[in-house]
Amino acid sequence: MPLRRLIQVITGAVAAALVLSGCSGSGGAAPVVVGETKRGGSVSAAEANAFTSFNPFSAAGNTDINTKIGHITHSGFYYVDNTEKVVRNEKFGRYEKVSDRPLKVKYTVNEGVKWSDGDAIDAGDLLLAWAAGSGYFNDADAKAGTGTTYFSAASDRTGLAATALPELGSDGRSITLEYLSPYADWEVAFDVGLPAHVVAAKSGLNDEGDLIELLRDSPRGDADRPAINAPLKRVSDFWNTGFDTKTLPPDPAVYLSSGPYIVRSMVPDASITLVRNKDYVWGAEPYLDEITVRFTGAAGAAAAALRTGQADVIAPQPSAGTEGLFDGLAAQGNTVEHYNQSGYDHLDLKFSGPFAQKDVREAFLKTVPRQEIVKDVVGGLVDDAKPLDSHVFLPSHPKYAETVKNNGSAEYSKVDIQGATSQLRGAAPTIRILYNKDNPNRARAFSLIRESARAAGFTVEDGGLGSSDWVAALSSGTYDAAILGWIGPGVGVSRVPQIFKTGGGSNFTGFSDAEADKTMEELASTTDLGKQDELLANVDKRVWQNAYGLPLYQTTGTVAYSNRVTGIAPSSGPLGVWWNVWEWRLK
Repeated sequence: MPLRRLIQVITGAVAAALVLSGCSGSGGAAPVVVGETKRGGSVSAAEANAFTSFNPFSAAGNTDINTKIGHITHSGFYYVDNTEKVVRNEKFGRYEKVSDRPLKVKYTVNEGVKWSDGDAIDAGDLLLAWAAGSGYFNDADAKAGTGTTYFSAASDRTGLAATALPELGSDGRSITLEYLSPYADWEVAFDVGLPAHVVAAKSGLNDEGDLIELLRDSPRGDADRPAINAPLKRVSDFWNTGFDTKTLPPDPAVYLSSGPYIVRSMVPDASITLVRNKDYVWGAEPYLDEITVRFTGAAGAAAAALRTGQADVIAPQPSAGTEGLFDGLAAQGNTVEHYNQSGYDHLDLKFSGPFAQKDVREAFLKTVPRQEIVKDVVGGLVDDAKPLDSHVFLPSHPKYAETVKNNGSAEYSKVDIQGATSQLRGAAPTIRILYNKDNPNRARAFSLIRESARAAGFTVEDGGLGSSDWVAALSSGTYDAAILGWIGPGVGVSRVPQIFKTGGGSNFTGFSDAEADKTMEELASTTDLGKQDELLANVDKRVWQNAYGLPLYQTTGTVAYSNRVTGIAPSSGPLGVWWNVWEWRLK
């Protein structure tokens, strides 16, 4: 069965100015295991976002750059390639469906697979990943504001939440998940996450065995009878925030690798340098000895770095008016590729404060100049660029056109200042908008929205933060609306409940709709693709009817690289060019 959507990743697309000289970070360098012999030289790449966390699985760490670095420093049972195909990594381990009724899936890590400190990847790591992703221990009631959410995972919990306490294999390297009901995305529902022995030690337990015992003995959470589990809370608190950092941690345990590369040094908000993991043989082995990733939100600076030889690969966020930069790079013999990403930028409104009332949400959305934003941000990059009119489908999807006709998006096809003013009934709300101020595209969208909303009586305040700070602020209550982006690999359907389900891992707005929740529950157990599309369209309609926010435009990806590098093959998903980093090499 083909699969079409997985976890969505926040795209901040943008950061500090590119630092082209000086490679030593203020965090220093810690001893790591590196290749004993030189194999393939070094490459420098430029990315838009600044790195903030070694835990890309958490809600706060779920950004595109954290996910990319996580991908090349971690290995697992599968990855998604640039054709949206799930590729199993049987050098790492294997997973197999044991039965259909009930649905049972067994995961086994191969012998010899280990973290970079020599500790084996085992059943404890698998159990911790399940605990973090399932929400099994949560007793929080999102509507009542009671109870506790332990692990703040970004992914949708719908699938793993329907599993019983896993069975650990006698080999110490396997785990079996049993689902209480069918789950459409079972093949991409689970993988290894963070090192359990590190989380155990950092949260005050004696060893990984104590962590396994704690997870196996703790009861399933019950929202009707909330009770704080203090030892588990210490574990989840460290999982949630203990891997967040802008500098190289003094303890290498916080940035262990199980993948082809290991972090060697970091410069806050500027760069991160990785070296080849010589012990890595449980996956495709890389050619390059060293990769330095520099962060910049300015397409011009990235282009200049490639042009002068200070960068070999760049992946800037393009915008209207930058076409000449890339034409010039191509004329100099560099390869330039433009492609549609499986992501989109959007404006989301919080269902609290001034936007607690639907009338106010609707009034504000009527002021948003989406066509002008599209023209200023992606005009010239995309032929006949238009605003995106669906929260769940991109224009290339066969269901997009039909869904747009029926979802209610037509209400916001044009700016309607008169209608917005009438709906406000003399009120003059103050709205604070959060966005990445280092991202030129988001900054321009904010300016256009502010200017237009003023005409209807809104006061719009600038809540923009720097590229490494704004994502963490998404979980706070200090803003009323946010301009951000989502991007996901083209597999699975769990991205939708991840964002829109009540209490979803990436539901930052407080949106809650009983009918939409019921539809998303049905979606999770539906394997028929046609039926999935119908359910997704129903969710889309409910989101529009609730004046949730506005999709703005599908994002465009650009990668450019010099003729000294080969093996680059960009993906439309969140990994971009990094999905096959092991194939990069110098000519």
